[in-house]
Amino acid sequence: MTYIDRMTMLARLGFAARGLVYILVGWLAFVASRTGGEPSDNQGALGSLSDTPMGQALLAICALGFAGYAFWRLAEGALDPEARSRTHKGKFERISYLISGAANGVLCIVAGKLALRQSPARHGSPGDESAQSWSAWLLDKPGGVALLCAIGIGLFLVAGAQALKAYKASFDELDGDVPAPAYVRWIGRMGYGARAVVFAIIGWLLISAAIHHDPARAGGLGDALAELRAQPEGSLILAIIGLGLSLFGIFSLVEARYRRLKVPKLRPPIKL
Repeated sequence: MTYIDRMTMLARLGFAARGLVYILVGWLAFVASRTGGEPSDNQGALGSLSDTPMGQALLAICALGFAGYAFWRLAEGALDPEARSRTHKGKFERISYLISGAANGVLCIVAGKLALRQSPARHGSPGDESAQSWSAWLLDKPGGVALLCAIGIGLFLVAGAQALKAYKASFDELDGDVPAPAYVRWIGRMGYGARAVVFAIIGWLLISAAIHHDPARAGGLGDALAELRAQPEGSLILAIIGLGLSLFGIFSLVEARYRRLKVPKLRPPIKL
């Protein structure tokens, strides 16, 4: 098996791991909308896996998949195999790939420790505490308020990109000589739409924390879902978004099988 084959396989495994986690996050959000319980984020979903039969094996597979996905995204961002740096949009995409790679690297570590029983399973939304912790650290630094606002605005831009993808629903990255079937595009459209809502709320939480100089206002995926439930008809809204996140997970499984992947070769990076 060549280097390209191995990395392609790991990237596909990463899409599958992402799909499994988002299906769990969406399902747990739907359950929370019915029971009033606490929504879970990605780390909480991984913690819930450890309580299931074959949970340790699934976590080990997820850790391997997240490692492959993280490497692929980091390599895309650093090496720019498709020469995206020619446009401002491409430069933004490269930065988003680097952030995605780092985030999946964290999930790889979390899943790996859970699989090896080196850390206790944490349910709910451990990521919210992390968001508040690094927001507090940032706010104590010179220029931290502006930087935290900039991160929040960046998440709004990501939300906009996700919403645009949901609107267009072309999904040209799926392999094949013909466009993806309509039902697959609708699954992706609803999934990306739900993610757009979540990213926008997380961005607003960070901006609010910066404006009020209160890191307790910052939050991650779990707090974003809790904010949705706090709105009028919040239980219904949370249930719909939970369904959308699960559909995004299903779409990720489709990508694991059919996405067209280009694995970057190791070569000197192109400057941003």
